[in-house]
Amino acid sequence: MPMLVLQWVSTETGKEAVAPRAIYYGLRLMMFILSFVLEDWAIHELVPSPRERRLAVVLVASSYVTWTYQTHTFSNSVETLVVLWSIVMIQRILDNKHRPSLLSSALLGIFIAFGLFNRITFPAFLLPPGCYLIPHFLRRPFSLLALISTFLLTSILAIAVDTSFYHSSTDSLYQTLRTDPIITPINSLLYNASTSNLSLHGLHPPYQHLVASLPLLLGPALFLLYYTRKFTLPILSAFSATILLSLIPHQEPRFLLPAVPLILSSVRLPKSRILKRYWFGCWIIFNAVLGILMGIYHQGGIVPAQLWLGQQQDHGFGTGEVFWWRTYSPPMWLLGGKEVVTVDLMGMKAEEMMERVSGAIGSCELKRSKSVGLVAPISSTELDNWRERTAAQMVFEQVWMTKRHLNLDDLDFEKDGFWETRKRVVGRRGLVVWRIGRLCEDG
Repeated sequence: MPMLVLQWVSTETGKEAVAPRAIYYGLRLMMFILSFVLEDWAIHELVPSPRERRLAVVLVASSYVTWTYQTHTFSNSVETLVVLWSIVMIQRILDNKHRPSLLSSALLGIFIAFGLFNRITFPAFLLPPGCYLIPHFLRRPFSLLALISTFLLTSILAIAVDTSFYHSSTDSLYQTLRTDPIITPINSLLYNASTSNLSLHGLHPPYQHLVASLPLLLGPALFLLYYTRKFTLPILSAFSATILLSLIPHQEPRFLLPAVPLILSSVRLPKSRILKRYWFGCWIIFNAVLGILMGIYHQGGIVPAQLWLGQQQDHGFGTGEVFWWRTYSPPMWLLGGKEVVTVDLMGMKAEEMMERVSGAIGSCELKRSKSVGLVAPISSTELDNWRERTAAQMVFEQVWMTKRHLNLDDLDFEKDGFWETRKRVVGRRGLVVWRIGRLCEDG
């Protein structure tokens, strides 16, 4: 719907296409509305007590996770909404013990398929709570049939859409589905089963989620786990997912986004008025600081940089190939259809990055030297050494820069110590677009 509105406005104003910036903010607005409506609605369903429901809504709405991550089009943000409504459907089925709950079962099948094709981590949130449905399905087999039917139909539709979108075959869609379908969950599972693939994104110890991710997402709310109402489905879902996802070597806080509303909707405040007052003070400060840090600065230069790159073909920026290093994957659609070859090097080792970029530039001897772009955080000190070492052979031109960028994924306290890491990551915050070429005699 937001895209249709934007397309209509663009047509009425005489423009051929919607500007990428307008699409970006339109999608952000859509995610805000979806989270505002669907997340609050799900909490109203999951928390029966009006008093506890009011607290849950306030805690979720005031969490920085809600107004930073949940207003982005991250697959994790979508996963949060699907997990919540899947738990709602499970709860509805369990509450209606004397009815088959065919509609709730059918909707649950759709949500499971959608969640699975959206993120391979989705089952971790649903496996233990879903086990409570086994007695119901044994008594009401038609409910299980409804769930399986809608799951299969939704999965077939998702496979058809993915195959049509990603496949370059000239055969008909029906023929391609028969011979070479694209099944996203299987491809994702195979990719994430390889440690060498995960090492490109960073490997973490199994306790990373417990000692880093949850404290970063919940802050003072972790203290309220002591006052948890009872062992509810939301709490079971959050705890089981945290344990299961801790078994995966690559762990990021955003993987646990669905756990935030699940936990915040299940806790109580301490009865002591003094404790309650101090806790609210800590909660406000925590979310204000993390909201600025994660909502503005963390990887904050990616969207502005990509929007800038998409405009440069019209202004003579002669770099048709751009390498991104130590950033999140840049959204390709922000280029506005411009032919900029984007190479995502992710967290590749510095030596390998230099080799890839140098190879793309070519050599003066073969008369094939060209300029390429490199987008990298200023905090990556390896670039300083590379520039000094190759000053006689290569030229590094800074063509764009923003200071509103922090690369918190580059924190390395074990190697550099606390103060040196803080000085490098915070003191040298920012994102730079370099134009790199060789210094050849003929210019």
